[in-house]
Amino acid sequence: MANVKLTDLVLRDAHQSLFATRMTTADMLPACGKLDKAGYFALEAWGGATFDSCIRFLNEDPWDRLRKLKKALPATKIMMLLRGQNLLGYRHYADDVVEKFVEYAAKNGVDIFRIFDAVNDPRNFKTATAAAKKTGKHIQAAISYAVTPFHTIEKYAELARQYAAIGADSLCIKDMSGLLKPYEAYNLVKAIKKVTDLPIEIHSHATTGMSVATLTKAAEAGADVLDTVISSLAMGTSHSPTETMVEIFRGTEYDTGLDTKLLLEIAAYFREVRKNYKQFESSFLGADTRILLSQVPGGMLSNMESQLKEQGASDKIDEVLKEIAVVQKDAGYPPLVTPTSQIVGTQAVFNVLFGRYNRLSGEFQDLLAGKYGACPAPKNQDVVKKALESLKMEKEITHRPADDIPAEYDRLEGETKKLLGSDAVAVEDVLTYAMFPKVAPAFFKKRSEGPVVFKAEESAPAPAKAGEAARYSVNVNGANYDVVVAPAGTVAVAPASGGAAAPGGGTVIPAPVAGTVLRYVVDEGAEVKAGTTVLIMESMKMELEIKAVSGGKVHFLVPAGTQVAAQQPVAELGGGAVGTPPPAAAAAPAPVAGTVLRYAVGEGERVVSGTTIVIMESMKMELEIKATAGGSVHFLAPAGAQIASQQPLAEIK
Repeated sequence: MANVKLTDLVLRDAHQSLFATRMTTADMLPACGKLDKAGYFALEAWGGATFDSCIRFLNEDPWDRLRKLKKALPATKIMMLLRGQNLLGYRHYADDVVEKFVEYAAKNGVDIFRIFDAVNDPRNFKTATAAAKKTGKHIQAAISYAVTPFHTIEKYAELARQYAAIGADSLCIKDMSGLLKPYEAYNLVKAIKKVTDLPIEIHSHATTGMSVATLTKAAEAGADVLDTVISSLAMGTSHSPTETMVEIFRGTEYDTGLDTKLLLEIAAYFREVRKNYKQFESSFLGADTRILLSQVPGGMLSNMESQLKEQGASDKIDEVLKEIAVVQKDAGYPPLVTPTSQIVGTQAVFNVLFGRYNRLSGEFQDLLAGKYGACPAPKNQDVVKKALESLKMEKEITHRPADDIPAEYDRLEGETKKLLGSDAVAVEDVLTYAMFPKVAPAFFKKRSEGPVVFKAEESAPAPAKAGEAARYSVNVNGANYDVVVAPAGTVAVAPASGGAAAPGGGTVIPAPVAGTVLRYVVDEGAEVKAGTTVLIMESMKMELEIKAVSGGKVHFLVPAGTQVAAQQPVAELGGGAVGTPPPAAAAAPAPVAGTVLRYAVGEGERVVSGTTIVIMESMKMELEIKATAGGSVHFLAPAGAQIASQQPLAEIK
């Protein structure tokens, strides 16, 4: 064995693991010249959550990113991570969509397709593999690694043999949670080498602290390529440092031949870039051995922390990590990799927040019903029965799930044309819409505004003199706010200027951030001047003063005790709708923060208790909101609205 090769994940998995996939293309391109000279086997740069993050958070076209990176990396192969029949979404797609996506990914710049299936069902590889074969690109079949009673070296070796037979050009052991131990890696590589002569690549997160040793032993066993990350974005929930592995192998039969001096220059660049994303950083920066039990992938940890923060439940992370192991077992031990990691993880969050299996996400029901393929082990039949009843299915699916999906590209193209108001639409836009139909419409509308820009946080203002309050201005979502840091350390935020027009002719006062309305400071209908504090809300354990943006009579739009989303109107001035404030209770509150997807019944429709009335999205999963009493439904939040946990969605009259 000689010259072990390295694939660097700095352009995809590193920032997905460390700061929720937020790195922009603008921060990648300046490093591409040196990355292209480094001599990597490949650079993983596309797929996974990057597609979702681009259109959901960065206002950036992922296809444009791929084209720019391909142009900037002419000498280095670009690898993408593809979820088999799931592609980049959270459901199985029809074969014609899979074929079209692979074709255009290759045309736009993908050289290596790393294909995996969340439950390791070989049937879910076939269409994507065949499509990739037609493009002439390299196909790498990945085995999703898990440590359960049903995952043995013998079964993994058999999977490798099946993947080779399907048409793979190389194999990958995909250890997304850092569970692969060094000596087990050695034995696993040896076992796979006995059944196939295909090159083997090792992908192992650093989360549990074992990855450097694991990569070393895997190389000794005959692994051909190792996944690493440039040191400034390595370790924690990311991967082993590239420079570290280069130096470990230097002068041995496994010498990579890479230049550490050049790598250190690349590391210095990304060390500065990382500062731009401090607000998204995961707190899991060392070794976290809790993952040996929970098996949470590195890329999921930072996103899960963000989800719990949105729900006001950051203190429940340890409970959720323990619950994940329970949910994984009940679901038949699926390896925890996208989308099953998201499905199992979100269900664990729901179990902790609402009680075990009191609420099932739509995707978790589908997983139990076999819509994602065959899970490795028997499932908890009590939970399966509950899912099947909700889905109105008699039994689990045992055939290839995609066999039930009719061709859908033409329909998706028609919907995209209607959405964009044009008879000529790019195939790439159709595929973007196909992957994320709930997010793409908003992205298409604002795409022309260009990508967001993240900059390192500026220093806070100098503290005020003893006994005085410090005052300064900030910009939140494009609006200016006055901030008061009181002597006691509390903060007050209020609109400094502006305010949207209210339907009644007045001016709306929005909540500057998500939080809870604590109390009114003035009476309903009171005449106030601009700058008068009208209510107090709490956010991030601080009290915020919400001030009048103009003069007029105050009409409160939310009751005290209500949790509100950022920019949600909380009061209006001079609108003429002065009266009794809204009631303090609503029949159907949102159990978690998220987005209203659609109404399940019509406005004013009479329903019985338990009827599903709203479908909302939270943590990328669909959740049914049911009526808590019988009566006629009045909706309080429109479809598409961003909502806070416990915000009233509807009332039953």
